[in-house]
Amino acid sequence: MYQGFYDLTSGMLTQQRNLNVLSNNMVNIQTAGYKEDTQHNTTFAEAVLNRVKKYDRDDKTPLASVSPIVTPDEVTTNYAQGSLKVTNNIYDFAISGDGFFEVETEAGVQYTRNGSFTVDDNGTLQLEGMGPVLDSAGNTITLPNEDFSVDDSGTIRDADGAELAQIGLVNFQSTDDLHKEDNGMYTSATDAIPVEDRQQNKVIWKTLEDSNVDMVGQMTKMMSTQRSYQASAQLLKMYDSILSKAATDVGRV
Repeated sequence: MYQGFYDLTSGMLTQQRNLNVLSNNMVNIQTAGYKEDTQHNTTFAEAVLNRVKKYDRDDKTPLASVSPIVTPDEVTTNYAQGSLKVTNNIYDFAISGDGFFEVETEAGVQYTRNGSFTVDDNGTLQLEGMGPVLDSAGNTITLPNEDFSVDDSGTIRDADGAELAQIGLVNFQSTDDLHKEDNGMYTSATDAIPVEDRQQNKVIWKTLEDSNVDMVGQMTKMMSTQRSYQASAQLLKMYDSILSKAATDVGRV
């Protein structure tokens, strides 16, 4: 009987965490460059039941193994390319292919696919609320005015064609090295690798990458998760009622 409490409670806690992940995906569906998260579940390590002899406790006979309690394992991120949307905003940039923009935040350099940039009073290109965008040499980018152009390699040129900077683009040996932060940002314990191939991995000007979250899929998962949560809650009430009845009515007999 008590095992049911453990099973159902762990199920409710796991579904609640899954709802948090799904809700975060849905909230960020309009966030440029946002990547969808998925929660994976597992069980606690199997408990092995053994029959032990009366005297020789070293000679055990396995009877069974159980893994009754579910628990969240890890949250993985889908880094698939989102669709590209033309905005005609001169401070909007998207990455077609692999790579991340570098942003100098108060917590150090962080990485993002969100290219919805702006400029401050000094003309420094930045991701609003986060910090300056870095060029391929790791320096901030200053735009003297709005009369500039950007090619697919991320090279910014002024009205006379003189090169001002090249927007930095970096990647990693594995996306497993990345840790997701708030506001669509990422950090990594490993060093970023500059993207050399700007033919396959382009910076698209006046364009933003949409979130790769599938709204219909997230809604379907959310409804399924809510139903599982509600079913566990109802069964938990039944267990409580049965135990209460056993403690009162059966105890009286």
